[in-house]
Amino acid sequence: MRRNSWSPSSNVIWVLIGANVLIFIASLIGRNSAIFDTLAISRSNLTTHPWSLVTSLFLHDPYNYFHILFNMLWLYWYGSALVQLIGEAKFLILYFAGGIIGNLLFIAIEPNAAAIGASGAVITLGGALAVMRPKIKIVLFPIPIPMDLWIYVIFGTLFLSILIPAMSSGSSIGWQAHLGGLITGVAAGFYFRRWERKRGIWY
Repeated sequence: MRRNSWSPSSNVIWVLIGANVLIFIASLIGRNSAIFDTLAISRSNLTTHPWSLVTSLFLHDPYNYFHILFNMLWLYWYGSALVQLIGEAKFLILYFAGGIIGNLLFIAIEPNAAAIGASGAVITLGGALAVMRPKIKIVLFPIPIPMDLWIYVIFGTLFLSILIPAMSSGSSIGWQAHLGGLITGVAAGFYFRRWERKRGIWY
């Protein structure tokens, strides 16, 4: 397995986490709807606020601490593993590509609502990692039984954050962005796995 040298103090993952936390604190203190109107992604504001394709990835619900908490935990865990495998540059490209594609799918399917959060980008990382290293063992709280990563991604991400919200008419979860991120991540995972094998790296 190829490994890149990186330091937790300078890693791009900490920069992303720091940016998310700072913007969350700002929105928590301000609680100003103008922040969300400017940074959130929606079909109606895409032409006037094209930057929202990216800025919405750094914005989280100030009334829901679990929203940013779990996104940042997954970003750290998935991201730390992926940076070791593909390097920081490819990691950043994948992260933002997945987030943007997820946002585009969201506004393509959902004409009226706005979306915020890093979930689409984070799920992209999980999808890629599940393809590249499907046998990584994890423990999903509160079930104290180790399981393969691909099982967690399929049943956790696909079932809990895509299928159930999609079937629930009153759900506030942007499953469309999650789906776009997962598709992007899985496709990227197969690409990077093939890229590894061309270089004689097998896992």
